[in-house]
Amino acid sequence: MSSASNPTIVVQQPSGWQRFVSFLGWSLFLLTALSLVIVSLFLLSFLGIYSDYFDTTNGITEKYVSGSKSGSDKIAIVSIEGIIMEGDGFVKHQIDRIREDNNVKAIVVRVDSPGGTVTGSDYILHHLNKLREEKKVPVIVSMGAIAASGGYYVSMAVGDQEKSIYAEPTSTTGSIGVIVPHYNFSGLMKEFHVEDDSIASHERKQMLAMTKEMPPEHREIIQQYVNEAFGRFKDIVKSGRPLYRQQPEKLDTLATGEIFSATKAKENGLVDEIGFIEDAVDRALEIAGLTKDDTKVVKYKRPAALFDLGNIGSAESARSDLATLFELSMPKAYYISTTMPAIFSSHRAD
Repeated sequence: MSSASNPTIVVQQPSGWQRFVSFLGWSLFLLTALSLVIVSLFLLSFLGIYSDYFDTTNGITEKYVSGSKSGSDKIAIVSIEGIIMEGDGFVKHQIDRIREDNNVKAIVVRVDSPGGTVTGSDYILHHLNKLREEKKVPVIVSMGAIAASGGYYVSMAVGDQEKSIYAEPTSTTGSIGVIVPHYNFSGLMKEFHVEDDSIASHERKQMLAMTKEMPPEHREIIQQYVNEAFGRFKDIVKSGRPLYRQQPEKLDTLATGEIFSATKAKENGLVDEIGFIEDAVDRALEIAGLTKDDTKVVKYKRPAALFDLGNIGSAESARSDLATLFELSMPKAYYISTTMPAIFSSHRAD
């Protein structure tokens, strides 16, 4: 067999210099790709920080509830649930989101709260009133299981609008009053030979100390403080219930801290109608002159948190409860439907 039928294959190995150039080229390529990834991550992080800085809604998201899915007009549901503390939280973020949305033509405030601090309740009411005035849209209230004390206070965001407060048949409302919690543990301390040896700039600094009996002169000072907050509560009720502006004595009869069923509340003018949130939405449609075919009803969800999954959230929840414990131990006035504020709360309105 001739050599022509058996070709010889020659494999030429690259020289050391060629291998170095190849290695250098690939290294530069990988470094360039890595640099692009790092720069991209940095830019994304920067944009995220920039976006968060100007995001007053804290990343809440909108969710469709009912009505026309393709409707351009919206009725927005603001949820106020649980104990109201400082006020500048989820409720405020919902308000900020609605303020930026020009498609919102009416608002339904869904209240399921026993109230909370005087300041927190007043803060929420202030911003709801401001939202109503700025957007020139009607505000309707839908009461859930309870809308008492501070929960009733924030319901006055309806203003002078007729037929604007709806309570479900099983709602509890009323509880118009103010309380500054105080507990006297001095007897228990004596039994266990424990003394309060605090050093204060003035004796009134410890007016609400749980370790001592409250002298009559200190009680009078606190009572004046409560009376002032109570007077403001009644003025706020009059702003949302024109009936009581005309008959203030009727409000004085009701404003004893007493709670009322939905039926009794309607009889006394505290609410307008007994109905569910769907009825409140229908009323909002009517007042705003909207049609169901062109209107969708939306509400808002809190952003998902890293610690919301499984038992990972237990530590975060414990820290939140501890913070609530310390907040509730401070000398504050409350619009709340209880003789003793809940120490641990699994859910706060704000």
